[in-house]
Amino acid sequence: MDTPPRTPLRPDTIRASEVGIFLYCRRAWWYQREGWESKNVEELHTGAQMHEAHGRKVIAIAIYRIAGYAAVLLALMLAAVAVLDRWLLLQ
Repeated sequence: MDTPPRTPLRPDTIRASEVGIFLYCRRAWWYQREGWESKNVEELHTGAQMHEAHGRKVIAIAIYRIAGYAAVLLALMLAAVAVLDRWLLLQ
């Protein structure tokens, strides 16, 4: 059995990204900690791409939501100006 390469981390140092791996699978965390390479690199890369695409969609939806609120606010302001204009003309 080959000896895995050691990571340059101190044994008592835990990165924030390791916590998620540990909570998902303790064995996967240990393998990563010991420096073993994952066998499903292609699947991990595909998953990372999917997460990036999802993140872009979430940002786009947030921008659309803000634009929608701005459009509603503008419509309300224009309606208020129109009502105020009519009211002033009647007096």
